[in-house]
Amino acid sequence: MPWISEQADSISWDRIEAILQQTVAEARQRICATPRRVLLLPPDITRMHSGSGQITEMLYNMLADEADVHVIPTLGQHVPHTPEENVTMFGSIPEEKIHPHDWRGGCVQVGEISAEEVSAACGGIADWPIPITLNRMLMEEPWDLIINIGHVVPHEVLGFANHNKNYFIGLGGKDLICAAHLMAARCGIENNLGNLITPVRHCFNLAEERYLSKLPDLYVQIVMARNDNDQLVHTGVYVGDDLDTYLDAAKQSREQNITVFDKPIQKMVCVMQGDEFFSTWVANKAVYRTRMVMADGGELLILAPGLKRFGEQDDVDALIRKYGYCGTEKVMADYQTCEDLQELAHGAAHLMHGSSEGRFKITYAPGHLGKEEMESVHFGYADLNEMMERYQPGTRREGWNKTDDGEEFYFIPTPSAGLWSTRERLYDRATGFNQ
Repeated sequence: MPWISEQADSISWDRIEAILQQTVAEARQRICATPRRVLLLPPDITRMHSGSGQITEMLYNMLADEADVHVIPTLGQHVPHTPEENVTMFGSIPEEKIHPHDWRGGCVQVGEISAEEVSAACGGIADWPIPITLNRMLMEEPWDLIINIGHVVPHEVLGFANHNKNYFIGLGGKDLICAAHLMAARCGIENNLGNLITPVRHCFNLAEERYLSKLPDLYVQIVMARNDNDQLVHTGVYVGDDLDTYLDAAKQSREQNITVFDKPIQKMVCVMQGDEFFSTWVANKAVYRTRMVMADGGELLILAPGLKRFGEQDDVDALIRKYGYCGTEKVMADYQTCEDLQELAHGAAHLMHGSSEGRFKITYAPGHLGKEEMESVHFGYADLNEMMERYQPGTRREGWNKTDDGEEFYFIPTPSAGLWSTRERLYDRATGFNQ
């Protein structure tokens, strides 16, 4: 069970700081009385809105006087932060203490989830092994205390983000990330979203128990929800070192971060913040989190002022430009014969996740990409300035709105913070929502 758990309508920063002080005290009693080398593992800047960066800075300041404290943002295959982004995310933590994760060349294999175990977890949908390749600094340097920090929210691969996702995706190597993402895509994104234990999460739980049980680690997990003023506030903090710490946080997120509708929505407008989302790889969270509520023939409009590329790396960007978001059937057919898709299997999974499968239209209003580029990957294009003027996102609350000429639309200012679904798509799935 969690060491610390707290729920409230709104948890203030002063209260969060007190909980973190208690966390450090508990860690001294349970893990190491006098930690000399400490590793903090927060999310990257795409989760800046969660306040995880500020939590990381608080923990750093609590421990830095007596310990050598290091930070590795759990980037996965995302682009490493610039020094300026590190300041934005982590405040006063010195740049030399923040280390970029190298998912290609900076990992070591510590084990494997066998093909038989993978197949058993997903009913034979996937039948390949998942090599457990993890950040070399994490696995090979001595640590007295490791603190994972993150935001528990519905997620397209693991049902809910955070917990050991920090390790197996955030600090994972290329082979691990590719195998796990392809497995999740084959299981079906809409079967993953909002489930407590997905097939991939089950495999990660096995890997954590088998290969990471000796790490001196704990989790600090926060849950957020919108208050009566339509502001995202902290509503839950869970601290501990076991699976129940994740499950308790995920159950609260399931209650607070999933919006259920009786009927599908014809027009949805989302904003992907310009200081967090620079590629469709991450901005497509707007697609993932709303797809289960979109009406057949409807339109999802994504206002993305920071959008300037498709993939997080050049080769993944080129892959997306080559194949586009063309649907699961086409991607998997190409995957059987195309070496570049096989080499970047996580990219193939992303193309499946990001497609509407022809059910509804996805239109981007990007800040730095043109009409021809967007349409080449099978997305629609709209002019950002015109869409900002028409839909006026800065004046809207989450929920139903109307334009000046009477067009009705549902507005979501932070789609990465939740999940929106019809009752039918959420509850009548191949995998049980209530598991």
